Amino acid sequence: MYLDRYTTGSYTPGAPYWKQLLWYFIGSPLVQSYWLPMSGLKVWLLQQFGAAIGQGVRIKTGVRVKFPWRLTLGDFVWIGEDAWIDNLAQVTIESHVCISQGVYLCTGNHNWSEPDFRLITAPIHIQAGSWIAAKAVIGPGVTVGQGAVLTLGGVTVRSLEPMTIYAGNPAQAIKPRKVSELQPLLPDLSDRMSEERC
Repeated sequence: MYLDRYTTGSYTPGAPYWKQLLWYFIGSPLVQSYWLPMSGLKVWLLQQFGAAIGQGVRIKTGVRVKFPWRLTLGDFVWIGEDAWIDNLAQVTIESHVCISQGVYLCTGNHNWSEPDFRLITAPIHIQAGSWIAAKAVIGPGVTVGQGAVLTLGGVTVRSLEPMTIYAGNPAQAIKPRKVSELQPLLPDLSDRMSEERC
């Protein structure tokens, strides 16, 4: 390959140059900042630059987002310290997903069979209730099925089946994920009242 011939092909960043500069010099440093730990401010900043974000989202310090205008977060998403959402293409993270510390979501690759090393991008979609554990890596074009788990340091460039636990590099299915039913924190009030009447 000849890197002096490198091309991005038909790829575009998806925003005017002024918006990219504002994000690079102002928005991104504030979202990453260790001096501003409040999730609410980080969420607000991302929204001002075009991210679609639901309620109850928690964003820890050191989180990097390449292009907020290509980011969708559902409700009650957690994003851990130093996670990197490298979203040259759209990244969609549905509700109740946990992205742990140091996770890397990579939407870009290169065509190594072409002399111009052309850029290739593809979206990432993480479905509801999934957990991407610390230091895991997800490659371009991957869909993580609902409720799936990618364990500590796992790496995948292939989509993951729902309600399945994956580990390793490359990630392999190791067992189904079983989730116990939620138990009420307090006894049901109607049951208690019935007992008192007896």
